[in-house]
Amino acid sequence: MKILYEELKRGEVKIKVTNLDDLWYLSQIIENGDKLVGKTTRKIKIGTEPNVKLVKKTITLEIEVEKVEFSKTSNVLRVSGKVSREMEGIPKGSYHTIKIEENSVIKIIKKEWLGYQINILKRACEEKRGNILICVHDRERVGFALLKPDGWTYLTEIEGEVEKKTPFKKIKKEGIEFYKEIANNLNAYVERFNPVSVIIASPAFFKEDLLKIINEKYPNMKKKIILATCSSVGKAAINEILKREEIKTALKKERVVYEMSLVEDFFKELAKDGLACYGFDEVKKAVEYGAVKLLLVVDEIILKYREEGKYEELEMVMKEVEKKRGEVHLISSVHEGGKRLKAIGGICAILRYKIN
Repeated sequence: MKILYEELKRGEVKIKVTNLDDLWYLSQIIENGDKLVGKTTRKIKIGTEPNVKLVKKTITLEIEVEKVEFSKTSNVLRVSGKVSREMEGIPKGSYHTIKIEENSVIKIIKKEWLGYQINILKRACEEKRGNILICVHDRERVGFALLKPDGWTYLTEIEGEVEKKTPFKKIKKEGIEFYKEIANNLNAYVERFNPVSVIIASPAFFKEDLLKIINEKYPNMKKKIILATCSSVGKAAINEILKREEIKTALKKERVVYEMSLVEDFFKELAKDGLACYGFDEVKKAVEYGAVKLLLVVDEIILKYREEGKYEELEMVMKEVEKKRGEVHLISSVHEGGKRLKAIGGICAILRYKIN
């Protein structure tokens, strides 16, 4: 994302979408009541009867936002609302949808920008948000996953000896031959996704053996590799790796890793009956006492509150947290940390002190 113009006193920010992942960030920033200015396509009638033709014309519109729709599979963010002022012949009050895609330029106008929204903008502009490839393995089994800004996807799993009904690929290779197969798959994924980093993790010393083969066959991959330790292989190992301190340090700019560390901090406090609470009513009470240090809100909860017409109440809580020098963090529902928070309501807080 690139900020082209910023005047927060007037509530205006003009940006250019430079990455498809920016659409997720914008879906968390743009909300009902905002004004959005962007280019869109309308069908315009040209000519007179009976020779009227419909032609597509690109125009600029300003709408007052009523609905925000984002699908992680469509690569398009749709923002709908009524035209707030007549522009290029489109009457005020007519309903329209602006589609935001990669390379779109838009202006967002808010009555007030909250601190967490500004932080999202800054993070989207400053972070180096490339994909990260993760490989977890032992001597007979390997799993591959792709870490993206909104979570991770399990790509495939390979086993040396498996039953016929398994959905995984069957490979009767062990030892060096199996490691060569892992290296080949890693190289194929690197060429396909061009990750900024490749995390290789295993129990014991297996990763060092694999690294020797990678250095021999694919020396250009070496500069991207980060080694880590895990106690198992499979999907559970991915979450384990993202919690490890060396990975947090190496990938401190990756949002999903940071979010999962916040979630872990919350559950640590909750487990010892410490400085934590969850659920809207409990969190609201803590906010009123000025006790909230960190407010964690799952993104799907925001969308749910918007759909149910209760977002204003949630927004007031977030504003109050920031007024009392707390921090608001949105947590993606895609990764394991977000799912754990969603399971207990999706609105949680780490406190400065206990309240009765």
